[in-house]
Amino acid sequence: MWQETVLDEGQGRNTEEAMRLCEAIRRLFPILLLKCILECPRVVSDGLDEETRDRMRKRAEYLDQEMAQLLQELEHRTLGQIVTAWGALLWAALHEWQFWAFAGVLFLGLCWKLGQDSSDEEDSSDAEESSSTESEESEGEDPSESDLARIYERRIQWSVHQLAHRRRVVEELVSDLLHVFNERFLNSFFPVLQPPIGVGSACEGWSPQEEKDVVYCMLVPLKPPCGHTFHLELNTAGEMSQKSMRVCVELVCTCTEEQLGSRTLCFLHHCEEELKRNQEPNLLQTLCTGPYLDVQKIALWFQKFVTSAWEEVPRLHLYSMKVLPSTHSCKLKLKKAYRKPLLVEIIFGVQQGDSDIFLSSQPTEALVPPSTTWLETYAVAEAMFFQHISGQAPRHSCYLKCLQLCARILVGTSFSPYILKTVVMHLLTLIPLAGWSRSDFLLRLDDVMQYLRCCVEEKHLKHFFCNEDMPEEIGLPKAFQTAQPINLFQNLVQDPHAHAQALCEVNDLKDNLRRQLFYGIYT
Repeated sequence: MWQETVLDEGQGRNTEEAMRLCEAIRRLFPILLLKCILECPRVVSDGLDEETRDRMRKRAEYLDQEMAQLLQELEHRTLGQIVTAWGALLWAALHEWQFWAFAGVLFLGLCWKLGQDSSDEEDSSDAEESSSTESEESEGEDPSESDLARIYERRIQWSVHQLAHRRRVVEELVSDLLHVFNERFLNSFFPVLQPPIGVGSACEGWSPQEEKDVVYCMLVPLKPPCGHTFHLELNTAGEMSQKSMRVCVELVCTCTEEQLGSRTLCFLHHCEEELKRNQEPNLLQTLCTGPYLDVQKIALWFQKFVTSAWEEVPRLHLYSMKVLPSTHSCKLKLKKAYRKPLLVEIIFGVQQGDSDIFLSSQPTEALVPPSTTWLETYAVAEAMFFQHISGQAPRHSCYLKCLQLCARILVGTSFSPYILKTVVMHLLTLIPLAGWSRSDFLLRLDDVMQYLRCCVEEKHLKHFFCNEDMPEEIGLPKAFQTAQPINLFQNLVQDPHAHAQALCEVNDLKDNLRRQLFYGIYT
């Protein structure tokens, strides 16, 4: 019996010791947690006053003493006691799970916050280091070509894919709008609008403007309605550097169609009163001045249509639309929630025969012709050329980036982006496309500058479509192929002062290019 009593007393003492040990461990965990918080360098910021720091330092010293005493007690326990204690502790934890759950969540949250702060500090430090490195490289007196290439990769972050995506969005929206137009004016005698064609730099995959100023230009070809035909007349009135024409509208007989069951009355062989009573006005009575198609009347008519038809296009409900002032086109500002606005310009064109050369309603910066005058444009043929190159060139070719970068250094000079585009198009037919890889970027930039310089010195830059090596899919009028080649630098031949100025500017372009590579920021 006394042996059993002794064993019971021993077990009781062990249990009592285990419970005391559990209590010590329970006291130890919150102390460790609080000590971690107090000693964290991110929490005790430089913004605390001296009194607060002193109080927290004393509290940390007190907790150190408490933890040292508890650890000393643990060292004197036997292994069996410790095992028993941990078992008792776990049993107690099952009854106090709320405390431990809260402590665990608090600890994990603290670790996450500290990790975030540390990461932010590292990112900030890396950014400062990168900026410092760029500054050091930029301040170098004579950087090598590899330095320039590295700076280019870091600085220029413009995306061809983003331009292409936004162009596709614009094409779909304009196509939907024209579908509504064709349904509304199905039996009218207004011009028949054809599918839109993306033209201009943004639709070709590059842009001399910043992203917020990029304009997506869509050319909408016009076809004559039933009972009408278009005849192009060369405009000889006045002196214009760009070829211009007038679109003469003529009525044609539709008696044969009427006999076949068409409800359209012939404008030539029915009396005026009958036509007024049973049929809408013809094109000559609505959008023409005299016998000629009027650009301004067409632009105003289409703007009114867009305003009234916008709500009829399901996909366009996502965008707010504003018609911007324009006398020769339809300019739209489209805004979608939380997105950058889209600037769209719809211009109108009349095709020359079956070629890819059009007459356009869009005026130039230097010339706003009369409303019945249409200017010859090669925008469609140029867009087709860039599509051809895109299908043939290796991936990550640099010709668009050459255009993007060089076009921006022309600001403040007499050279237009179109001059630069012509230079690059010539080089694309002279240099194999394999030579336009990303690693050849600096070489191609130098070629562009050298080619432009030679053209300025010779006062001669041949129009691109006088080039004999034209892709077969691009159709040109026969008269254009046999005509005297157009010199885009004809003004330099006629004006010695302009030639001297161009020579000075082309000499400065290379320095401007280097400054753009070092300091220009592209988004």
